[in-house]
Amino acid sequence: MANVDYLHHSVCPVFIALGSNLANPEAQVLKAFDELAKLRSSRLVMRSSLYRSAPVGRLDQPDFINAVAQMETALSPHELLKALLDVERAHGRVREYRDGPRTLDLDLLIYDDLQFTDSALTLPHPRMHQRAFVLQPLLEIAPEVRIPGLPAVAELLAACTGQHVEGL
Repeated sequence: MANVDYLHHSVCPVFIALGSNLANPEAQVLKAFDELAKLRSSRLVMRSSLYRSAPVGRLDQPDFINAVAQMETALSPHELLKALLDVERAHGRVREYRDGPRTLDLDLLIYDDLQFTDSALTLPHPRMHQRAFVLQPLLEIAPEVRIPGLPAVAELLAACTGQHVEGL
């Protein structure tokens, strides 16, 4: 697979999912928006409303607060991923097991129209099209956005039956 880090020379549109269900989740997500706005070589374009959703996978944990940020960045995909992981760590994120509770989760959803997979990163995010808690805030701020290789976001959201997402 070709090295995608050559993209760092231009400004690219990106979408990032934010989620938290520990340590005052609403405050965690709002603070993370502020931190995303301060990332180097990047600009926060728009942020969604906050949404509440039930956990996926491990059900024995609190509900999540979710949102999506639209940004423009000159960082490469891997540089942006590293910056997102740094923000998570600053919020006390510990990765004990998959789908567990967390103070903050930042997922790089879409990076321009890039379709890419390596050991550290898959773009677009491989499960975003199955998650109403990602699609609803994404649809709110960018109804025209297309997930590379997939149908319209509104169609994908309609297919997420049984997933309740509540706006706050």
